[in-house]
Amino acid sequence: MLRLFGPFLCLFMAAFALPATPALAAGDLLVAPTRLILDGSRGAEVVLNNIGSEPATYRISLEVKRMAADGGLDEIAEAEATPAEKAALAMIAFSPRRVVLPPNQPQVIRVGVRVPEGTPPGEYRAHMLFRAVPESVAATAPKAAGESVSIAITPIYGITIPVIVRIGDLEASATIGDARIGETRDGPAFEFDLTRSGTRSVYGDIEVTRRGEPQPLLVARGIAVYPEVDARTVSLRIPPDLAAQLRGSVHIRYTEDREIGGATIDAADRVVR
Repeated sequence: MLRLFGPFLCLFMAAFALPATPALAAGDLLVAPTRLILDGSRGAEVVLNNIGSEPATYRISLEVKRMAADGGLDEIAEAEATPAEKAALAMIAFSPRRVVLPPNQPQVIRVGVRVPEGTPPGEYRAHMLFRAVPESVAATAPKAAGESVSIAITPIYGITIPVIVRIGDLEASATIGDARIGETRDGPAFEFDLTRSGTRSVYGDIEVTRRGEPQPLLVARGIAVYPEVDARTVSLRIPPDLAAQLRGSVHIRYTEDREIGGATIDAADRVVR
């Protein structure tokens, strides 16, 4: 299984403003919005933009990803998908499936959902993958004896966003647990436990402040807990100087996405060690 971590889920920074419109970027591709929620009554749109200087081709597809307790997303083969995951793949429709984008030329991908009659209430999710298609390289004449052979490696990059279908009256809540400074192979990280309950996912922003200080120490966007897990560890990589500032008593606030009101999901005072 392929494991994907934070870059597709959260962007964080300390004491700086965050962009008003969330977008994801990889290579020369910019994708907005970063997630879709559909209820079956209307469709939605995703806008792709080639911010490079050359035309580029992208292939769009759906795949299954499943959250693990550490917050990573495991890529699941369709044959190993649950009935709910297979149902999500079947009910989500989109067009086009392949686009060629000139530089700075946006392209709209229309996304809709067809919910079969009798589908049980719940949250159904698939992930939409936007993958670059490398240009074909013309074949060259065979090398003469004694000449060296060169190999060109072309990186293939992609972006995934969750497409969520909600059926029925669903609700969820979340609770912030213990917080700490952890160590990763890339350096220190601010970590805390996040527990979810209810019938749907939770998604929102984290703000860490210290009482009496006007600016937040840390802000993170796009923190999710999906229904397949009841709890996960949130791990946000931070520079060493910020790790030192975060130790001690802090206030952690988890709020809904600002685009839907920014209401508080949970807030807690924690001692970070």
